[in-house]
Amino acid sequence: MDELPLLLIVDGANVVGSVPDGWWRDRFGAAERLRDRLTVIAKEGIAGEPGPVEVLLVVEGAARGVGSVPGVTVETAPGSGDDLIVARVRETAGRTCVVVTADRELRRRVEAHGARYVGPRAVRPAEPDGV
Repeated sequence: MDELPLLLIVDGANVVGSVPDGWWRDRFGAAERLRDRLTVIAKEGIAGEPGPVEVLLVVEGAARGVGSVPGVTVETAPGSGDDLIVARVRETAGRTCVVVTADRELRRRVEAHGARYVGPRAVRPAEPDGV
């Protein structure tokens, strides 16, 4: 049996909010831009984890309705995005899972279920892209 690829779960609100590029003026558009950047990550992987990887982008609030694209599954949290992320991590028992977030409490919660975590810089530049 083939081993499943790494599952990369992205805390959309946290990653979008990590760079002051005007995301607050268009949260939906910012989530779409993040989703589109993640298609490259799905193919190439992240530091220490070569691609392809399975990418799950969790959105909430004003980003509800952002659709999936090839390589990136988008899931809208019915309530707390953090709770949905923890639930998805729990479902991955035995599979390599990395969560992208800067949220310390979320990091603690996913680590308790066996996931690793990385900061937002793993999937997006630290500086705004020309905004």
